[in-house]
Amino acid sequence: MATAAKRPRVERLSQGGNSPLPDFLNWCRRVGLELSSKVSVTREGTVAGYGMVALEDVQRGELLFVVPRAVLLSQKTTAIRDLLEKEHGALQSQSGWVPLLLALLYEYLAEDSPWSCYFSLWPDLGSLQHPMFWSEGELRQLLQGTGVPEAVQRDLANISQEYDAIVQPFLEAHPEIFPPQARSLELYRRLVAMVMAYSFQEPLEEEEDEKEPNPPMMVPAADILNHVANHNANLEYSPEYLRMVATQPILKGQEIFNTYGQMANWQLVHMYGFAEPYPGNTDDTADIQMVTVRAAALQGTTTEEERCLMCERWDFLCQLEMVGEEGAFVIGREEVLTEEELSATLKVLCMPAKEFRELKEQDGWEEDDGDDSITLTNKTIPKLKASWKTLLRASILLTLQAYATDLKSEQELLSNKEAGAKLSWREEQALQVHSQVLEDVHVRRVSDGAHGRRAAFVVDMGDGLSTDVEHQCIYQLDVVAIARFI
Repeated sequence: MATAAKRPRVERLSQGGNSPLPDFLNWCRRVGLELSSKVSVTREGTVAGYGMVALEDVQRGELLFVVPRAVLLSQKTTAIRDLLEKEHGALQSQSGWVPLLLALLYEYLAEDSPWSCYFSLWPDLGSLQHPMFWSEGELRQLLQGTGVPEAVQRDLANISQEYDAIVQPFLEAHPEIFPPQARSLELYRRLVAMVMAYSFQEPLEEEEDEKEPNPPMMVPAADILNHVANHNANLEYSPEYLRMVATQPILKGQEIFNTYGQMANWQLVHMYGFAEPYPGNTDDTADIQMVTVRAAALQGTTTEEERCLMCERWDFLCQLEMVGEEGAFVIGREEVLTEEELSATLKVLCMPAKEFRELKEQDGWEEDDGDDSITLTNKTIPKLKASWKTLLRASILLTLQAYATDLKSEQELLSNKEAGAKLSWREEQALQVHSQVLEDVHVRRVSDGAHGRRAAFVVDMGDGLSTDVEHQCIYQLDVVAIARFI
């Protein structure tokens, strides 16, 4: 059965003080959004809040529900679609989300919006759990070293720039359409979070690969489904309808899960405000920031000449577009997802100076022999040159030092149900991001290490070299993945 991962939902009551669900289901019937008799939208039997549960056994390939395209909420279906189309050029932005966000802003505030019943099932905008709404102290304490605080900082800067340059002038130019309460950066931020967490983007056809990506859209009913990596349903697109179809058998009483894509836990927390508990997220990764590898390489230099040469090597990698200031080397459970970039970086940073000079002078890469020709996977890394593994080890230790918390205290929280029950939602999700149970890893235990409570472990480099790592913590599955490949 799939491991539960869930965005918290806060139920919004209907005008009569009752659950909004009956009104939503009645609206679905009126607009032709057809739910299979084998499924139910409910709060019972779900991981938290509303979800969709099987009332009967469902076979693979069975249709779960159908959403007519007219029911979708997008820049093409909103009541202000003509205005958005007319002002299309002025609404262009880096995100590409502005037209949908303006449509949401209008429809959300309009008392007579056709999507009012749909909005009634939205979470309270004031209760969203995205890290962009966390305090700086929470971000620093709970997510330092994961890359999320830096991503949030970029998000907030981009949102503010987009609002000031595009959205606010548009709202002020159309006061007859947008009420005064629409002119709010805070409301705009929260609608951005809703688009980030709940919208869908229709994939391009193969012959359309050269086109711009399709704009995001809101898909009622589909956004009720929760996410797990081992999902059992998937959204399919056709000219007239969107169809949610079972991708594997679903037993009576089981929750129906969609997928938001192949996402690591830090990405889930960043974009959706939740993480999938270990070991359910098979798409989780270990990320080593590219600049951390640069810092580790510079750390290994002993003279100014060596330091200058190392900087020259890094600049060369930048010219090859193998590394960047905001990039990361990504390691999955079985393979290195950025194999080309990591291989090139290790090669250039570790090769003898004479060989580096020759490489700069030649056109392109030549065929390599020996260690350099090994395809970089978690299983082959122990066979690499000692210098390559030494640089990897140093990079890992620098990554470990970036976290504000330590392994021992977080493993104790994982094993102490009473203490874990006192955690806030944000603390619980952060714990899942950077302190996973260490199972099936290529490490040697140093302590007696009861399950889930290792105070120390040894990362084995595969050649007799090892690094003691005491009371440290790596986010997501960093320890699991990295320990396996070195």
